[in-house]
This record gives sequence, C-alpha cells and structure tokens, in this order.
Amino acid sequence: MKTALEPFLHEGTFVFACVQDPDVARSLHPVASILESEGVTVVVPEAVALREGLEILFRAAWISLRMPSDLDAVGLTAAFSAALANEGVACNVVAGAFHDHIFVPVDAVGTALHVLKGLTFD
Repeated sequence: MKTALEPFLHEGTFVFACVQDPDVARSLHPVASILESEGVTVVVPEAVALREGLEILFRAAWISLRMPSDLDAVGLTAAFSAALANEGVACNVVAGAFHDHIFVPVDAVGTALHVLKGLTFD
C-alpha cells in the first residue's frame, strides 16, 4: 500500500537567524534551533525576527509532513529532497521525533507543495 506524505503548510513566514546567547535563543521560543560553534541557529516567525532586530539569513515557508516518520528511516529525506531539487526548490529539513519539517523559500512554496503532494512511499 502506498503512503502519501500529506504535506501541511503552516501559516506565516518563518526565518532562519543566528544569535550568540543560548538564553536569548530560548527566549525567542523558536520552532527549531541548533547550537553550532558560530552561535545558535533559530527558526522563528518573521515577525519575531523583525521585532528583535535579527539578521534574517533565510525566509521560508514551513511545511510539515503529516506522514509519521521514524528517525531510523532510510531514504525518505533523500527522496523528497531530490524531488524538490529536480524542480529547483531548495529545502532545509528538520526531523522531529514523529514528523519531518521542511523549510522552503517563500516564493517556491506552491511548487514544493505540488511536488510533495505527488510523492508516495511503500
């Protein structure tokens, strides 16, 4: 039986930004964050970044895949990222414990949704 990805588009525009202080990062209530040697990369609503005067590194639409995913799964990320790449859509993927979350350029969200809705997996 084939399983659809069931992409869900979150409302609004989200941005990637970087802050130096992990406490500041937590205070922004990011939808995702990662600590790197250069600072803490945060994904926050664009309005939060603008209010806080953060340098916006990437403006994105946030698409979650409702299809449950396993952190041990092999090939799922490669399959949908390759399909998006074939259409010229960049994607930044964040894996949650239960679902994958894809951040694509705001101006490419229509194409991304079309591609993702067309993909199925065994």
